[in-house]
Amino acid sequence: MTAFLIHNMAPIMFASLVVFLLLGYPVAFALAANGLVFGLIGIELGLFHPDFLQALPERVYGTMNNDVLLAIPFFTFMGLVLERSGMAEDLLDTVGQLFGTIRGGLAYAVIFVGALLAATTGVVAASVIAMGLISLPIMLRYGYDRRVASGVIAASGTLAQIIPPSLVLIVMADQLGRSVGDMYAGAFIPGLVLSAFYAAYVFGVSMLFPKATPGLPPETQSLKDADGQVRRLSLLVVALISGIVAYYVMQQTNVKAGADFVVLMMSIGVVVAFVIAAANRLLGLNLLSRIAEQTVFVLVPPLALIFLVLGTIFIGVATPTEGGAMGATGAMILAAVKGRLKFDLVRQATESTAKLSAFVVFILLGARTFSLTFYGVDGHRWVEELLVSLPGGQLGFLVFVNVFVFFLAFFLDFFEIAFIVIPLLAPAAERIGIDLIWFGVILGVNMQTSFMHPPFGFALFYLRSVAPREAYIDRITGKRMDPVTTGQIYWGAVPFVLIQVLMVAIVIAFPSMVMHYKGVGTGIDPSKVKIEIQLPDTLPPPDIGPPQFK
Repeated sequence: MTAFLIHNMAPIMFASLVVFLLLGYPVAFALAANGLVFGLIGIELGLFHPDFLQALPERVYGTMNNDVLLAIPFFTFMGLVLERSGMAEDLLDTVGQLFGTIRGGLAYAVIFVGALLAATTGVVAASVIAMGLISLPIMLRYGYDRRVASGVIAASGTLAQIIPPSLVLIVMADQLGRSVGDMYAGAFIPGLVLSAFYAAYVFGVSMLFPKATPGLPPETQSLKDADGQVRRLSLLVVALISGIVAYYVMQQTNVKAGADFVVLMMSIGVVVAFVIAAANRLLGLNLLSRIAEQTVFVLVPPLALIFLVLGTIFIGVATPTEGGAMGATGAMILAAVKGRLKFDLVRQATESTAKLSAFVVFILLGARTFSLTFYGVDGHRWVEELLVSLPGGQLGFLVFVNVFVFFLAFFLDFFEIAFIVIPLLAPAAERIGIDLIWFGVILGVNMQTSFMHPPFGFALFYLRSVAPREAYIDRITGKRMDPVTTGQIYWGAVPFVLIQVLMVAIVIAFPSMVMHYKGVGTGIDPSKVKIEIQLPDTLPPPDIGPPQFK
């Protein structure tokens, strides 16, 4: 029995952890208890010396001293302040009126606002609850299929997992030992493509089942012009002006073509749009319709905050922690400008941020305890040899790991997977030549499904908490509305889980979607580099060898 335990300590330790988690014990305590108990067993069996556990205080201090993790409370606080200051409500109301009259328009508005909230809040719970409270009653009022409405809201909220400044990307970068800025840059395009896939699904449903996603009646638009004509802001004109100004700025500065130029052009585009809208309102130029003007004023503040935070991170001006601090400050300024910065708002946001940060840190400390013992019994070598020996090389490894993480997501949330599983997978991935930023983005997209999986998807729980459980009378139409059942929420999530799985396959098949984070190099053509070697005027005497002694 002793020989069996010594030879199989690592798999027994991992299996025991899974049993503890399935029994419902808190993750942080299950991790720490497993680490300490098996550490004592390992000492008794002679697997490692008792002094090995003396490294534990240093690991705890290292976690507390990790500056990267400071970005988590900053971005959480930023998102909560923006959500509680009514930004989500303003966005959904305005964008809903902009798109609502076309078939599936409300669903498109939810996806668009979900992506925008993801880039400003980074918190799934805030996005799902806000859109569930605001958009779901409207979608039900005008005849949206309950499964489609529930699925769109829950899936759009999970975009906060993959679109920067995602909390899971911060944790992923920390666990993989890579730059958070590189992880953000690598995940940006996959996040936007996933949003486009959601919109494509809504388009397909609206074409095949028109009654499932009806357009809103014209009388629902409260931002009509006096003459009844709704003129929309010409994005082409804004883009043209922005491109000309950005190109001029690029010629006068050291900004090079590429990601920096795109960020510069989009930033100038926001400024140009705001100037046009401000002139339209203050000078009465009648250039824009009311809805176009309101759209600009509602979209510009969050977009400006996005460019302030992500733009400075992408171009290397600020670290993610510094970007998070600027974002938190900017969120409070935006709330103050709207007249919604109250003491209760700041207190609630601070309490929620403290709770989430403590939750993350406690899990991380438990994971440090577990991994210390697991590494001490050579568990990391057992996992690495097991994964490296899989058939199919890199592709076989990625397929196995993603299937494994997909099924783990039925029972664990993304924090638990990131702290427990990712440190075990990273060495094997690096050993077979997989870029860890690419690997992290693939797993980030995959771990989105942990919020959408029936029966434990947290996004589904968040939506269930705000969706009507019983029949009610609609306050606008006076009609009796049926409740939204849990089964309808679950079935609505299934197509979006399949879309997320498809997105994982696409990121694996097209790594260039992520690899652009490496940039374009130095811009120097090696073939045109001239090397000149200058010799000194006086040459040293020739080497005549060591002295000869008789």
